[in-house]
Amino acid sequence: MHLHSIPFFVLLISSVFCYYTDYDYGGGYGAPEGDYYSHLSSGSPNCAPECNCPANYPSAMYCDNLKLKKIPIVPAGIQYLYLQNNMIEGIEDDAFKNVTDLRWLILDHNHLTNANIKKNAFSNLKELQKLYISFNNLTELVGPLPKTMDDLRATNNKIAKITPNILEGLENLTVVHLQNNALKEDSISDAFKGLKSLVYLDLSYNELTKLPKGLPPSVSMLYFDFNKVTNIPDEYFQGFKALQYLRLSNNELADAGVPGNAFNVSTLLELDLSFNNLGSIPAVNEGLENYYLHVNKIQKFTLNSFCKVIGPLEYSRIRHLRLDGNNITRADLPQDLHNCLRVANDIEL
Repeated sequence: MHLHSIPFFVLLISSVFCYYTDYDYGGGYGAPEGDYYSHLSSGSPNCAPECNCPANYPSAMYCDNLKLKKIPIVPAGIQYLYLQNNMIEGIEDDAFKNVTDLRWLILDHNHLTNANIKKNAFSNLKELQKLYISFNNLTELVGPLPKTMDDLRATNNKIAKITPNILEGLENLTVVHLQNNALKEDSISDAFKGLKSLVYLDLSYNELTKLPKGLPPSVSMLYFDFNKVTNIPDEYFQGFKALQYLRLSNNELADAGVPGNAFNVSTLLELDLSFNNLGSIPAVNEGLENYYLHVNKIQKFTLNSFCKVIGPLEYSRIRHLRLDGNNITRADLPQDLHNCLRVANDIEL
């Protein structure tokens, strides 16, 4: 790689988000298989009269966008229930008594409150895998939930508390979305401790000032952006055995709050520290591939932040590096840059 070959003013907006998992809040929910909305029919014996059921997928029932104020009677045989975009305020204990094998339950964009969700509302759902309950009026995370759960999404509520042990035993839970709530570190520390299969945890857009304790070491995608985090405990991220994607953008991190080894994680592929108050480039492991540091207060390009040693086999695997919005110019780049960042495709200043 030659220095003059690096495009310094390339827009990397798509690169920044290339590994981020987006959730379609507009109602574009996935289907178990095939064209879910083809051959809709409400005349099926396995369908509530006010809802629609695809003739070629009789186990799915669509009751969305009907201004419903309560959950309709769900006939036996339904495994995929879509209730989003209604006015449902509560869930009774017997709401799902006929569908103990229900697998997907979509309740986004309703008027649900914790006070109107009965204690045993989900207790009969022995096969439930996915619960989407975003855009409601919850102040606590709902539960207890079935041990078969693998995907929980409760974004855009008012959740300020996760009751201790409410997620206990959910060893199959892989994905948790809790962004856009009112969570603080004390209210969630150790709440996820026993989730042995957890891979994806999104706690962005909350009120964290510290990183929570007791997160499971299995997490590989961890998002804390848009909080108020000021410091990182020493070796906090070294406890994760498979961490690959880490976002801490739009927090209040400064140099004093970042230990020298904070991001020396051999498994880490992508790190986003943009929109903080960093004055220097935090050191990272040589295996990191995407590093986003734009809009900080960085004034110096320190090569040892990327390479401890430079040699034939010792070099940084950085491919995309964003430093725009800092106080660094092309003239500030060290001469040995190409030896360290030899596989870099884009460096933006």
